[in-house]
Amino acid sequence: MKAIVYHGSNKISLDDVPVPEIKSNEVLIKVHYAGICGSDLNIYVGAHPRAKAPLVPGHEFSGVIEEGNGHFNKGTKVTVRPLISCGHCHACQSGNSHVCATLKLYGIDTDGGMAQYVKVPADVVHVLPEDMPMTIGAFVEPLAVGVHAISRANMKAGDSVVVFGAGTIGFCVASVAASCGAKQIIMVETNPYRIGLAKECGFTALSPADGNVVDKILALTGGVGADVVFDCAAHPSVAAVLTKVVKVQGTIEIVGSYKKPAEVALLDIEFKELTIVGTRVYVKRDFETAIKLIRSGFPYHNLITVYPPEKAQEGFDTCLNGGDVIKVMYQFS
Repeated sequence: MKAIVYHGSNKISLDDVPVPEIKSNEVLIKVHYAGICGSDLNIYVGAHPRAKAPLVPGHEFSGVIEEGNGHFNKGTKVTVRPLISCGHCHACQSGNSHVCATLKLYGIDTDGGMAQYVKVPADVVHVLPEDMPMTIGAFVEPLAVGVHAISRANMKAGDSVVVFGAGTIGFCVASVAASCGAKQIIMVETNPYRIGLAKECGFTALSPADGNVVDKILALTGGVGADVVFDCAAHPSVAAVLTKVVKVQGTIEIVGSYKKPAEVALLDIEFKELTIVGTRVYVKRDFETAIKLIRSGFPYHNLITVYPPEKAQEGFDTCLNGGDVIKVMYQFS
């Protein structure tokens, strides 16, 4: 079969590899679409601490069951919750396997979905509606991240929301916030293409290049600040202003993953009685919620750019160099 294979820093190619052989608890999926995530870019540049070459990346994908192995009928449209938990640590034993002490992912710690076929355990498979486009099916995984983030923030209908970073996860968080009744959603982004797309999707979009973002957010929120602020950018310049744009007793949620410690105004947290929340991936019900939300009418298809797998290198380089894309997907079938 054909598979996109990571061979080392900035080395990726479309190779011929064997079709995976499944065990009794596994199924074989014929992949239709597989998306590039930020973690895949870290793998590509050789910066991911766990990914080892050679590796088939990709943990966001859709497809159909090729071999159901008694678990699913052949041809069933599916996506996958790509977490690998140990099942034995305190987090797993307390029902929180998504924050397993040794959490791993398909496409990072073992071969993933950027291939014509992929094998996974049957219990991580989610069935997609028959009428759902397969591109949108591959978008369920990142949307589940947004669903989990909103649930962790305890956002309420009528809240004002700020989202730093208009990448895939930023758009997912913003779209879920909108579906939950946020009265105002402000996205902060530096990339002109993403700013334009945020406006097209009905959000207020601000760029630091156009003036002081803190002043603009305060003006838009009547001088009070936002009820909930989501950091999907994970940039030091964002960490420095999070406490400035949230209201007294408001909530800040860290969604993006900081690679290095960032300075945060701890005195603001104390004096404004702020709540700081973390979020990590998703739980099973977030996938089911995402599948329902993805049919709510938000133009998720506008966020997707499709490449053939023969242009594996071009797709990764476009993402890495800040091209006019949000979510790049490879079409395998």
